[in-house]
Amino acid sequence: MNNKTQQQIPLTYEAIMASLEKTDRILSEKFAETDRIFKETFAEIRQIQKENELKRAAEEKERNEARAAEEKARIEAEKARIAAEKRMKKLEKLMGSWSNNHGSFVEEYFFNSFEDEQQDFFGEHFNDIDKNLKPPKKNNLRDEYDIVMYNDSYIAIVEAKFKAHQNDIPEVIRKAETFRILCPDYKDYKIYLGLASLSFYDELEQDCIKNGIAIIKQVGDNVVINDAHLKVY
Repeated sequence: MNNKTQQQIPLTYEAIMASLEKTDRILSEKFAETDRIFKETFAEIRQIQKENELKRAAEEKERNEARAAEEKARIEAEKARIAAEKRMKKLEKLMGSWSNNHGSFVEEYFFNSFEDEQQDFFGEHFNDIDKNLKPPKKNNLRDEYDIVMYNDSYIAIVEAKFKAHQNDIPEVIRKAETFRILCPDYKDYKIYLGLASLSFYDELEQDCIKNGIAIIKQVGDNVVINDAHLKVY
């Protein structure tokens, strides 16, 4: 078997320096590539961070604007509610004043008519007449009577309305019951009931006739009384 002898070429100074230079060049290129990649990666990361910061800032701005809009809407709604309550209270006050003024006018109007013509009212002669009578409360019961006329045996109770309605009929009838309780001195008296109003309609008049309640209304400049169907309560 033949042995081959490998010949080793001794490294010269020039060869070693050339190898080192080559290695240094390769490393420099690698470092430069690594630095480039690092810088590009860092730039990308910074760009992503900036985009995220801008996104967060935009979202925060949007949330702040939404909260500000909600707060503004809440404040405006509260202002509107307070203003509406003030208008409602003012309206209620005006309506109450209007209603009271009209109610007082109607009571005064019919009271004056009854006072002038009370002798033949309900076919009876009444010696006394009161308006807006409010007896003391008794057993938690309280009531008031627009117009009340008296003689030795009869009581005439008249409920005065600016514009009467069929729903007022039960209230008129109830007056007879409450009057006997609140004014026990007259509990054995016979009671007539009347409904006075500046306006009537057919159904209301029929209900008054059916329940034996006198119809007292204004016709022109006169007060007309229909008591032919009158019932004693």
